[in-house]
Amino acid sequence: MDQGKYIVRNARPEEFSSIGQLLVGAYSQLDGFPKEAEQPSYYKMLANVGDFTEKQNTELLVAVSPTNEIAGAVVYFSDMAQYGSGGTATQERNAAGFRLLAVKETARGHGIGKLLTQACISKAREKGLAQVIIHTTQAMQTA
Repeated sequence: MDQGKYIVRNARPEEFSSIGQLLVGAYSQLDGFPKEAEQPSYYKMLANVGDFTEKQNTELLVAVSPTNEIAGAVVYFSDMAQYGSGGTATQERNAAGFRLLAVKETARGHGIGKLLTQACISKAREKGLAQVIIHTTQAMQTA
């Protein structure tokens, strides 16, 4: 699997459900991350990740193979007011952000996460934004 063969594009509405399941699967496997029974509303948000696209200046990006197979996804915010993670991130100005990055288990270790991250950084640069914010927790050491 070569990351050079993958492209990053906006997710299509008919892909939202499968992307949500990708996120649920990835996050539920993280060591130390709360399980669905402990945080059902968080997992509902993951499953319905396509809902983020209803927010202004928010995109759901996917890395897809030449056969259009989704290898990973991330939510990109060109306006931090839409970020929704709590804390001080939403107060950042002249900044973009991304969160909820996940890579399909069979695609891990091939640079898909890096490809998605670089796409977010490129989008921020195109808008002339000064920084890119990432939301992570102790259980997300890979991030």
